[in-house]
Amino acid sequence: MSDEGPREASPVTLRMSQGGPAMQGNFYEQVGGRPTFERLVREFYRGVASDPPLLALYPEEDLEPAIQRLTGFLEQYWGGPTTYSEQRGHPRLRMRHAPFVVTPDQRDRWLRHMRAAVDSIELPPLQEATLWAYLERAAHAMVNRFEG
Repeated sequence: MSDEGPREASPVTLRMSQGGPAMQGNFYEQVGGRPTFERLVREFYRGVASDPPLLALYPEEDLEPAIQRLTGFLEQYWGGPTTYSEQRGHPRLRMRHAPFVVTPDQRDRWLRHMRAAVDSIELPPLQEATLWAYLERAAHAMVNRFEG
């Protein structure tokens, strides 16, 4: 046992990459703000548009409203502007998805297209893992109908 007394904890600095600059701001700012979420969501919906079983979940002929809703939701969730709630109220994801039959197959299709979209924006590893963990949990939570 030491007589030196309590030690101060060493500060931890999270860096964008090994030896890179220290991260600043919230997640939204760290990943590049709205332009990053717009690229992510547009790439995701490019995949959705090519997947008829998944596309069937979207009642609108034009996916632009869905693109705007998801972009707004994600930017608000990750610390950006609160425009989504100002325009649409509390997100209540499960309630908003309840009118649609969401099966494990549709979840897996959603995740496949979202995985490709996340990969396309080439985030630093920590931000990529953080974003993907959330998206995967959210996708599993939306399933409301099990086949067989």
